[in-house]
Amino acid sequence: MSEKKYRKAAQIITKAGMLPFPITDTLMEIMELLYTDEEVEFITKAFRRKPSLTMEQLKDKTNMSEEKIETLVDSLASKGALFNQPSSKGFMVYRLLPLIMVGTFEYTFMNKIEYTDKEKKIAELFEVLFEEVQEVVQEKYDMMAPMFKQIPPVDRTVPIYENKEGKEIKIEVNKEVKAPEEQVLAANKIRDIIDKFDDIAVAHCFCRQHQDLLGNSCKVTDLRETCFTLGKSARFVSEHGFGRLISKEEALEILQKSEEEGLVHKAFHPHGDIKRDETSICNCCKDCCATFGLWRDGVIPMVNATNFLSKIDNDLCIGCGTCVERCPVDAIELNNENKAERNADWCIGCGICAHFCPESAISLLEGPRTVYVPPPKLRNK
Repeated sequence: MSEKKYRKAAQIITKAGMLPFPITDTLMEIMELLYTDEEVEFITKAFRRKPSLTMEQLKDKTNMSEEKIETLVDSLASKGALFNQPSSKGFMVYRLLPLIMVGTFEYTFMNKIEYTDKEKKIAELFEVLFEEVQEVVQEKYDMMAPMFKQIPPVDRTVPIYENKEGKEIKIEVNKEVKAPEEQVLAANKIRDIIDKFDDIAVAHCFCRQHQDLLGNSCKVTDLRETCFTLGKSARFVSEHGFGRLISKEEALEILQKSEEEGLVHKAFHPHGDIKRDETSICNCCKDCCATFGLWRDGVIPMVNATNFLSKIDNDLCIGCGTCVERCPVDAIELNNENKAERNADWCIGCGICAHFCPESAISLLEGPRTVYVPPPKLRNK
C-alpha cells in the first residue's frame, strides 16, 4: 500500500511540471528519500485534482485539522515541495511544486555548500532521472515536437549593458522587428528589476551546486551565491532557510561580480508571462545551467523571451574567437573569412559576447522577440 501511495504521489507531482518524467525506479527512490509516508498520503489526498488550494479546501479534502495540515505544509515547504504564501488578493494559497522548474530539485540544492551523503545520493539520482527523461523524449521525439512549440518562454534574458572596461555597449533599434501594438515594456536593465522589489533573497546556484556534487566543478566561475528570488518568492525562500534576505545594495554588488565572471542574467516570470512581475533572477553559466544543459541533451526546447539581438561589426572583428567561446548557447562561430558570425535564430541577446569582445566589435539591436530552438534529435530511426 505504501508503494502504491508513493507512486500515486509521484504521478501527481510530475503533472505539476512541464517535463514528462517517467515513473521509474529512480524517481521512486528519490520520492522515498525525500518524503515520509504521512507527507505522501497528504499529497495524494489533497492535490489529486488541483495543484493550488486554500486551507478550507485542504481541510475538506483531507479531513485533517488545521493544526495537522500546517505541520505537514511546513514540512513539505521546507523540502521545496509546497509553496505557502499569500496570493495577490491577500489569502493564503498552498501550491504543489513540480520536481523541477521551479520545485524540489532547485530548492534541494540552493541552501548550502556542505551536503550530507543523503543529498549527494539525491543529486546522483536526479542525474539518472534526467537521462531517463532524455530517453523518453528522444524515443517519442516526432510525437512530442508539436508540444514543444506550445511551451511558453521559460525565462527572459536581461542583457549586460557594459563591456569589460565599464563602457556602455552600443544599442540600436532593430528596424527589422516590429513591436506589438500593445507591447508591455518589461524592465530590461537588471538594476531596474532589483529596484522594483523591497524583498530580495539570495541563495546558492542550485545548478552549479548539483554539478559540484556530481564532481563536475564549474569552469566558468567559482561564484555560488548568485540566485535571486523576489517579492513573495524571496519571503518563501528566507522563511524556509533556502536563502537569506539582502539589501538592494548587496544584490547589485553580487550582480556586478556575476557580470565580471560572464554569467547570463535570466529573469523568470509566472508562467512565462512578461506582463507580470519577475519572481526570480538567475545568473547562469554555460557549463552548469540546467535549462541550457537539458536543451543540449535533447530534453527540452530552448524557449527564451528577449528584447535584444547581438550585431557584429566585421570591420572591427579580428577573429579572436572570444565570443565563440563565451556564448552560452553556441550562437556564434568563425566563418571562412575568420570573422565572427551570429546565428540570429539562436541568439538570446544576453550581451556576453559584447561584454568580452576585446575590440568592441559587438553591439546590441533592440527589439522584442522570442527565441525558440527545438531540442536536438540525437537518434535517427
